[in-house]
Amino acid sequence: MTKSPPAGTFQRRIIIAAALSVAAFALVGIRLVDVSVLHAGSEKSHGPGAPDVSRADIVDRNGRLLARDLPVDDLYARPHTFWNKPQAAHDLSRATGASEARLKAAFYGKREYVLVARQITPDVKDRVMSLGLPGIEFQKDGKRFYPEGRAAAQVIGVTDPDGNGVSGLELGLQNKLRNQDEGAALTTSLDMRVQYILAHEAAVSKDELDVKAAGGVVMDVNTGEIIAMVSLPDYDPNGKFGEKDSRRNVMVQDTYELGSVFKVMSFALAMEDHTIGLDDWLPIGRGFKVGKWTIHDAERMPAMMTARDVLAESSNAGTAQIALRSGPERQKQFLTRMGLLSPVTSELPESAKPHYPSNWGQIQTATVGFGHGISVTPLAFASAAATVVNGGRKIVPTFLKRDGDARGAQLLKPETSATMRGLLRYVVTNGTGKSADVPGYNVGGKTGSAEKNDKGHYVAHKLLVSFCAVFPIDKPRYLVFVLLDEPHGGKGSIMSLAGHTAAPLAGRVIARIAPILGVPKEPVLADAKENS
Repeated sequence: MTKSPPAGTFQRRIIIAAALSVAAFALVGIRLVDVSVLHAGSEKSHGPGAPDVSRADIVDRNGRLLARDLPVDDLYARPHTFWNKPQAAHDLSRATGASEARLKAAFYGKREYVLVARQITPDVKDRVMSLGLPGIEFQKDGKRFYPEGRAAAQVIGVTDPDGNGVSGLELGLQNKLRNQDEGAALTTSLDMRVQYILAHEAAVSKDELDVKAAGGVVMDVNTGEIIAMVSLPDYDPNGKFGEKDSRRNVMVQDTYELGSVFKVMSFALAMEDHTIGLDDWLPIGRGFKVGKWTIHDAERMPAMMTARDVLAESSNAGTAQIALRSGPERQKQFLTRMGLLSPVTSELPESAKPHYPSNWGQIQTATVGFGHGISVTPLAFASAAATVVNGGRKIVPTFLKRDGDARGAQLLKPETSATMRGLLRYVVTNGTGKSADVPGYNVGGKTGSAEKNDKGHYVAHKLLVSFCAVFPIDKPRYLVFVLLDEPHGGKGSIMSLAGHTAAPLAGRVIARIAPILGVPKEPVLADAKENS
């Protein structure tokens, strides 16, 4: 008969077993703390953990969803659990699209956790689960989704895989998007109904005229709100970046010599300082000589023209004479005051610097007067033009919804603004802007056709054309600015000018968006000449 061990032996065994159990639980606890707390800031590269703080939704002014975080998974693997690491790398590569070579190299490395793929969709997750591999772990994450696709893509911008804004409003409003009250969306000034119309009409012109790029903006001239902004070519923020796609927003990132549309500023200065009367006559026909240079017009002009018709018919020679009456110092001072000699400020982080003469003499004053020798962004010009027509009050563009009038300091006398509104209406009824007229909305505006500068030389057949429209011109509410880069009119260079390309584009946009924006139709104004 076997003797039982003494009672003390049982007690020692129990104590040892208990100590081992406590040690095991302690090790598990320490590991949990290490993974969930101590390495929380590095789980993207070392292993699963809590997802990033989500960003607020972005919506248009009517509550239409433009951007939202959607729940997805990041996939991690623990290589030491794989019996066949090359096969595991192969299978996971086929299931997720990840690089097989990268996975294979990582699986033979020293890391306990290897990131296989970021932001995988539910169907990819199902494929991975069906592999039956051990050591597979999923981390909850968020993927930014843009339900409107290409619409306003450059304006809204995108985020990186870690949820940080890298462009557009996603970057410019980074702090707001991260610090919004839970459940509260960030409301922009955009109206996607207007956005789609502007994008559609710009795309039609881009295709028909075979242009390199097209763009447009619709702005409230009293609040500075950007109702729509288009830049073509664009891209799909949810999909793969195509060969012909572009993330560049030509309305804020590119500067242009805008040409004749810039005459709006020369006339606003002349009207402000009373350097010329609208019915004063100027010699035009054979051009205007400044130093050794002679300024000519793109189209044949009469020998003499009134100042009013100089703007309506877009005479470079006439505008140069008017600009020289102001002189270099006053012209530069005025353009500075109108915000055209500094980058435009808005919520978009993208903003190009203007280019203007370093030596601002008589010749520079003449050429700047008709929009050559100075390059600005389209948004900067649109903002200055809004000030010209809205009573002369400063406008700062914004992509956030505003309530009520937001006009700032008085930059022009109200009577100057009234005169300019009459002049811009006259351009549409009696000048180069006839194709932009829309019955019932009393459109005012100005054409711009600028020869592009190629290595120091202006090229006649390479044009940048634009049109700046305001409606209704008697009580301005909205400004529409459109541009086309190198249009091909199909019937020679004359048919490529703004009056035949950009002006009808602006007119089509206004005809479609005015009812949506609640602008009532009005009786046609009396002779625009009487109102200017």
